[in-house]
Amino acid sequence: MRDLDLGNGIIVPQQLLRATTSRSGGPGGQNVNKVESRVTMEVDVDALPLTGEQKALVRERLAGRINRAGTLRVTSQAERSQLANRDRAVTRLEELLRDAIEQREIRKPTRTPKAQKRRRLEEKKRRGETKRLRSRLE
Repeated sequence: MRDLDLGNGIIVPQQLLRATTSRSGGPGGQNVNKVESRVTMEVDVDALPLTGEQKALVRERLAGRINRAGTLRVTSQAERSQLANRDRAVTRLEELLRDAIEQREIRKPTRTPKAQKRRRLEEKKRRGETKRLRSRLE
């Protein structure tokens, strides 16, 4: 395993990460019944070297991946080898944490311009008129 680099000088040491293996599902013949290729990476959110505000962001944005004990969990079983799945899980965990602590720009609400609304309504009227002219006249 390797340390996680979350950017802005934030490094999560590999000692905080726990990896567990289990048998993977899906195709693979006899290999899938014998080899534990699925890798689950876990990290305790409270132990992360982040500020309280950043930890709150992680808890809020990754709530679906954090259990009641406060452990963030990522699983990978896409590859046939345990090593490749471990690398994928570490990379995914790094991406998730990096994205969760990123400061997002606050959206400034805007309104649809009046000219655009007018054009849309005119186009609807033209379309309705075309369809009306196509219908049978009685």
